[in-house]
Amino acid sequence: MSENMEHIRLVEVGPRDGLQNEARPLGVADRVAMIEGLIAAGLTTIEAGSFVSPKWMPQMADSAEVFRRLTKREGLNLPMLVPNLKGFEAALDTGVEEIAIFASASESFSQKNINCSIAESFERFAPVMEGARAAKIRVRGYVSCVLGCPYEGPVALAAVVNVAKRLYRSGCYEISLGDTIGVGTPHAAAAMVRAVAGEVPMTALALHEHNTYGQALANILACLEEGVRVFDASVGGLGGCPYAKGATGNVATEELVYMLEGMGMRTGIDIDALCRVALETCAKLGHEPASGVARVFAAKNRRPE
Repeated sequence: MSENMEHIRLVEVGPRDGLQNEARPLGVADRVAMIEGLIAAGLTTIEAGSFVSPKWMPQMADSAEVFRRLTKREGLNLPMLVPNLKGFEAALDTGVEEIAIFASASESFSQKNINCSIAESFERFAPVMEGARAAKIRVRGYVSCVLGCPYEGPVALAAVVNVAKRLYRSGCYEISLGDTIGVGTPHAAAAMVRAVAGEVPMTALALHEHNTYGQALANILACLEEGVRVFDASVGGLGGCPYAKGATGNVATEELVYMLEGMGMRTGIDIDALCRVALETCAKLGHEPASGVARVFAAKNRRPE
């Protein structure tokens, strides 16, 4: 397995997917400090926010200001999530060079999450994709509920494959397959990836694992064996899903880095610096990180009374 490990890429989603589900919103300065800390730790792709209405998601208010304050560097990608054409236009005005769009493999989740059917969501994406092509902005696509839905239960593989294929064919350079409520297990995750890889190149696939049932790292390992080389993660294990009761955050970035490094894979990420970001951010949010690695780091570095 090790010969291709240098191609592994981590996509940090904490500043968006992580923070958007927190009860206590962080201000612009704190979000900028969080992202700059992640950059200093060695992460090169960081989802910096989203252009959604602050009425619906106050945690993501002022994402344009967050983006503008970040120091741009060669080789650093700062994608922003956009839900529709209005969001895309805001991203364009802000100078964003990469956006992300999202669709669900579950009809029920699509209706509850974005108030439209899967088919209608693709109608919304059409002008966004057209605008992105014209502006030469890269687009990443998310598919939610790939291993289960909080309303429907199991989701048919054919539905996952169809949505992923449509996103890829519409122009998304990469498709992130999201286990939104974290119900997947390794065998199911690997089977899902194999099915999607029949229609979308494996090199264009990413895995987005939530850790609700403690299966995230096991699922990532199974999909790593299948050939996936891009994984989403959230510092401190931040996140969740407001539409899925009990759903915890994404796999913690520092736990994923710990596993990969322990397998002899170089990530280029300073795990101590990453743990510091996890602890500092969670302290501002008023709770401990969900990550065992960050908690061990804190215990080892705690000053004696």
